[in-house]
Amino acid sequence: MPRHRMVVVLLDDVLPLDYAIPVHVFGREASEAYQLVTVSVGGGAVPVAGGTSVVPDGGLELLRRADTVVVPGYANAVERELPGSLVRALVTAHRRGTRMVSICSGAFALARAGILDGLTATTHWSLCEELAARFPSVAVDQSALLTGSGAVFTSGGVTAGVDLCLHLLHLDLGTATARHVARRIVMTPRPNDGQRQFVEKAVVPPGDDVVAQAQQWMLTSLDQQLSVKQVADRFAMSERTFHRRFRDRTGLPPLTWLRDQRIARAKELLEGSELSIEDIARRVGFGTATNLRVRFRQATSVSPREHRRSFAFDRA
Repeated sequence: MPRHRMVVVLLDDVLPLDYAIPVHVFGREASEAYQLVTVSVGGGAVPVAGGTSVVPDGGLELLRRADTVVVPGYANAVERELPGSLVRALVTAHRRGTRMVSICSGAFALARAGILDGLTATTHWSLCEELAARFPSVAVDQSALLTGSGAVFTSGGVTAGVDLCLHLLHLDLGTATARHVARRIVMTPRPNDGQRQFVEKAVVPPGDDVVAQAQQWMLTSLDQQLSVKQVADRFAMSERTFHRRFRDRTGLPPLTWLRDQRIARAKELLEGSELSIEDIARRVGFGTATNLRVRFRQATSVSPREHRRSFAFDRA
């Protein structure tokens, strides 16, 4: 049986871990099933983000025989335009039925080639808003570790690429092989459903308009049970007008935005304090520990206790 031909595309300032993951998983741990090669535009050495360089196996002509194309993340992906030869090679491979995969910011390359149009995709959580803004035809899931089925797959930031590679192993070679490789690389396989990236949500900067003033007041009143009518009344607007202006400004209904801020504050307290879950629930306006657990899991797919445990080393 011929080996699956996998081509890893190295762009200038490629992120070192992003390209090392598929090389290690498919080229080393599963080499009996995969023939892995690396390529660059022109076939020359590629600078690696953070220093040094890597010499690929060849140029873009190797994509013509690929069964899977992987684009690892690369620096300055938001702003950087791609060479026309690379875009054409990616489009041609996709139209031929080649499986297309991105890790982290590699999603921007697939998006620029139109490969993500009409699909749900993800990238590193810090870049999701830029991906959505620049490519409105792509449905960006900021919280997903990985997305895709069939011919196009994307993963979140950095080590989410491991999850994606294990997922592809599972699809290609079955659960037993994926678990064997996972044990070899000391990685616990994680199901795609229910796993989410941790996302930092920055508070909207203050401004002079009434919506910004309302946001700042809501942030200082997280412990209170606020309604849209209460906020609108405080700033001398009708509920309908306030709701419309708030959504125009933030892209979210007022209470959805407020819920996100409550969750963000709860994360801060879980990560940086020894307060009990009950105390945190009261401080952020969820009232009870039970309500906080339900809302927190809905937003992050982990419990408050699990989130706190993930950051425990910061306080050690």
